[in-house]
Amino acid sequence: MANSMYYVYILRSLKNTRYYIGCTNNLTRRLHEHNSGQTKGNRYYGPFEVVYKETYAAATDARKREYYIKSQKSRIFIENLIKLGVAQSG
Repeated sequence: MANSMYYVYILRSLKNTRYYIGCTNNLTRRLHEHNSGQTKGNRYYGPFEVVYKETYAAATDARKREYYIKSQKSRIFIENLIKLGVAQSG
């Protein structure tokens, strides 16, 4: 998997508008896992939509960015990222 890309993503729950931040090397698969209830922490909050993503060549860089975004503990920070970044749907 040397050529894999890694994604930091933000999902928004269509049920309660909460955000979920994560990182993966397969965003399509991960969104499916979230929407099919395979992720324990938020299985009852789906369906979700991808509202933001960043792409990284290295998993370590993606994880660092994921932890940074989570460490802000701020809905305003997340919403500003979404506004400034390229919003993604589906």
